[in-house]
Amino acid sequence: MIRLVLISACAVTLAACQQPASEPASAPVAPVTDITPTAAADIPPEVVAVVQAARPGFIVAEAELKEREGRRYYDVEGTLNGAEIEFDLLETPQGWTVVEIQRDIAWVTAPTAVRAAAETARAGLTPVRVIESTQAADGAVIYELFAEGKPDVPSLEVRQKDGKVDVLKEVWPH
Repeated sequence: MIRLVLISACAVTLAACQQPASEPASAPVAPVTDITPTAAADIPPEVVAVVQAARPGFIVAEAELKEREGRRYYDVEGTLNGAEIEFDLLETPQGWTVVEIQRDIAWVTAPTAVRAAAETARAGLTPVRVIESTQAADGAVIYELFAEGKPDVPSLEVRQKDGKVDVLKEVWPH
């Protein structure tokens, strides 16, 4: 009887420690973020100046001030030549700087190597949303792939730079 109880307890403990089948161990986990919506008229002028200098003709629509892991960001949304784009700016001791420029794309338009890497990492994943994020520092592009029913955290992120493609194991810091 004691042996049966011990075996049952071990089985329960092992089952509790396993990842659910729907959440692979490699799924990125987003850090906690405080978000403050900001109307276009309330965005600090220095933030507006930075995005308009980066892309002349950019029309600001709205923004969010985000704070996470000791960093402050502004996500500034708007349009450029009729296309929706978003700038992510990081506050540094020197002022606000663009860290990435994002836009939504159709999954079928993502580079073939990015789609292949995603399929290898997560067979059968067909993202319902894809954000293409060009990194200002080095020109790398991060593809954030969102699964059905999970709009807040990418299910997978793939980085492409200089012809090399990597599936990220951690959430990209910006």
